[in-house]
Amino acid sequence: MDMKLEVVVIPVSDVDRAKAFYEKLGFRLDIDYAPDENFRVIQSTPPRSEASIIFGKGITSAKPGSPDSLVLAVDDVDAARDELIAHGVNVSEVFHYAGGPFNNAMENPRVDGPDPQGRSYYSFASFEDPDGNRWLLQEITTRLAGREWEQKRARTMDVATLAELLRETSEHHDHYEKTHAEHHWWDWYAPYLSARQNGSSPAEAAAAADRYMDEVFHVPPR
Repeated sequence: MDMKLEVVVIPVSDVDRAKAFYEKLGFRLDIDYAPDENFRVIQSTPPRSEASIIFGKGITSAKPGSPDSLVLAVDDVDAARDELIAHGVNVSEVFHYAGGPFNNAMENPRVDGPDPQGRSYYSFASFEDPDGNRWLLQEITTRLAGREWEQKRARTMDVATLAELLRETSEHHDHYEKTHAEHHWWDWYAPYLSARQNGSSPAEAAAAADRYMDEVFHVPPR
């Protein structure tokens, strides 16, 4: 069974302020859904990350700032720090831990400057969002053995099969286009094709595409 860390829920006190902060960082906005005044969910994803964060209203009873540290892996901690600063974020100087990564068990655990030996996993920088939720940038240049899952190659689709799938997608989109407000066809095609290539039936793929258009783009019925 494949198991991937999909989402981390973080508590915030001002949803719009948090949304603006993470958009400023370059996080992708996946969902901003508010069916009523008591509930709002926002999903945001760091650049090229497979895991996302969720925050909003009616999501969690945890207090803002309660997560100890959320970690973002970066190839170059100095470059990542410079980019965040350019976006107006207050980022610490680069540091390393005296007792090794994440070791806060000793007095004054953080030491100024990158890891003297330049080791992967050992250099950090930190910042906070407006609610005090703490983030760490961890420089990972080379992963230790056993720290990466074997990648599965996507099944190659021949041209004729792809053409048939596109025809099928077009047919299912026709119904959506006739029953919903104006939208970009490619926004509907993408989730439909993705679902079909991952084993969903045409009906399941159409439902997934409809749901995506509703939750992400809020396309209303005609």
